[in-house]
Amino acid sequence: MIPIAARVGFAIVKWKARHGLPQPSSELPDEKMEALGVGAQGERYAYWYLRRLGYIFIARNYMPAHTKGEIDLVGYDGETLAFVEVRTRAAVKGKTALPELSITRDKHEVFVRTANQFLREWHIAECPVRFDVVAIDDRAGAPPVVRLHKDALSPEIRRPYLSRI
Repeated sequence: MIPIAARVGFAIVKWKARHGLPQPSSELPDEKMEALGVGAQGERYAYWYLRRLGYIFIARNYMPAHTKGEIDLVGYDGETLAFVEVRTRAAVKGKTALPELSITRDKHEVFVRTANQFLREWHIAECPVRFDVVAIDDRAGAPPVVRLHKDALSPEIRRPYLSRI
């Protein structure tokens, strides 16, 4: 049974995004700040979307000290610890942006290295681990389209970098 708070939280976020994700204010100084604002809106939408699916989150926007990398969401999906990367893109002229295609091999490596650091810092020894991607197509005037890719990172990439404690 899905907790009522997760259902209500996602219902509110979904209702607010019925005409697209809220756009950042026009006072932002440049395109980078605007992209960060869109990304933050997408992460909030993904958070409530996954909560509604039963994920229990233990960290948001995890960044280890002294190393490059960030993990948008970390939480349990049942017994499995899921590291979630959220990608949000605006659709251009009705075409979807396919944000999940923007994750490069270098991003995979940084993502896995950051997950390994998270496991060490939080002293998580034996737990099934999975890497998920939430892709959000934000279309102006329409609700966002969400695609959840569970276990999106292939085992070939995971083995060399993710070591067990």
